[in-house]
Amino acid sequence: MTENTSNWRQKILYKPETDDRSRMRAVANNLILHLHPTKVPAPALRWTYTWGLGGLSALTATLLVITGILLMFRYDASIERAYTSIQYMETQVLFGSFVRGLHHWSANLLVITAFLHMIRVFLTGGFKLGRGNNWLVGLFLLALVLAFNFTGYLLPWDQLAFWAITVGTSLLSYVPVVGTAVSNFLLGGPEVGQATLRNFYAIHVAVLPVLLALFMSYHFWKVRKDGGISQPIRDKNERVERLTTIPHLVQIEFAAAAVLITALTLWVIFVPAPLEALADPSHPPNPAKAAWYFMGLQELLLHMHPLAAMALPGIIVAGFILIPWLDKQDDNIGLYFRSRKGKQMALVGAIWALALIPVLVIADELWLDLPAMFPTWPTLISTGLLPLLLTLAALIAIYLIFREFGHANPSEALVGLFIFLIVSFILLTIVGIFFRGANMALVWPV
Repeated sequence: MTENTSNWRQKILYKPETDDRSRMRAVANNLILHLHPTKVPAPALRWTYTWGLGGLSALTATLLVITGILLMFRYDASIERAYTSIQYMETQVLFGSFVRGLHHWSANLLVITAFLHMIRVFLTGGFKLGRGNNWLVGLFLLALVLAFNFTGYLLPWDQLAFWAITVGTSLLSYVPVVGTAVSNFLLGGPEVGQATLRNFYAIHVAVLPVLLALFMSYHFWKVRKDGGISQPIRDKNERVERLTTIPHLVQIEFAAAAVLITALTLWVIFVPAPLEALADPSHPPNPAKAAWYFMGLQELLLHMHPLAAMALPGIIVAGFILIPWLDKQDDNIGLYFRSRKGKQMALVGAIWALALIPVLVIADELWLDLPAMFPTWPTLISTGLLPLLLTLAALIAIYLIFREFGHANPSEALVGLFIFLIVSFILLTIVGIFFRGANMALVWPV
């Protein structure tokens, strides 16, 4: 065989396009299999088990990174030019309004999907059988999502952003010992100004993305290390079909991603990101409200002394952190609500919250006046310590009722209490957003 014949055959047999395509496919497959096990149980692929919330949250975070980088090319983090730079993007930059809208609504959607993902993991016992550390990482990621939204909220420098951050940072000052120091650090002084905008921008585009990338990577790696999505414990003789991640899981994830991106695109087209008038520190709106995801906390402040209103969520968050050690019954992992009895407790907890919270809000608004009932008591006790202790006693009583009268085991009773807390928080948030008018008075929405 001559050298010319050998070269001719190599050109015919070797196809650069096909080889490059194969290498790209191999790289993509390796990336997917780095995030997922090579095989997954068939029941774990059911949409109604995970609802795709973890993947949708990751996709939304990716959209935020991409759109955030694009916005950085035109944004100016100064109080003199921040607002006009947003206006310029909205009116002069090609697709600027679309990119900003996609960034804004993706950020709001991420709060919802991350919150629902946390609920799903709890309800299916995804923190059991050695998965407790990843539950803690997930809670930290949820806190990062809130921090992302909080720091990004100020950047347009309009009335909505300025006063929402003013109210939000004032909530921090109620935290004992460190609250005022943290608030002053974030604000760069005693009030919202240029230093605040600079600090929020630096935290938003530099600090938080690094933390998010690190903890998201660990979160996904830990899920893979633990064998994938939590599943019910099977009998030794019970065979569970395992399907390859590629293409079975990947097809579902791509379909969910396509639906999410399409829905977001349509929403952004018809509902642009809000932009109110330029921030004016001398003309606060009435009412001045925090960002919607903090409205539950702001609503709580209307009913309790600030120290009590901050202590109660802190105690509840501490309880969430301790859940892997409070619910040690591992045999119900992967089962929604733990059991049929757990479903009953969850339903009862939701009904109690739907009945009690509106009644308590209205009663406190119209009839209850604890300082007048106990005129000789300091307000820290009458509107702080007393409501706090009564609330904690009520939560303990709810748990004990589930245990004693509902005949639920500890795991099932915790499900009922968890649902009661979640529904109560959602109701307080709804009241704060839609039912608070001028001077934060209780009004019927119009």
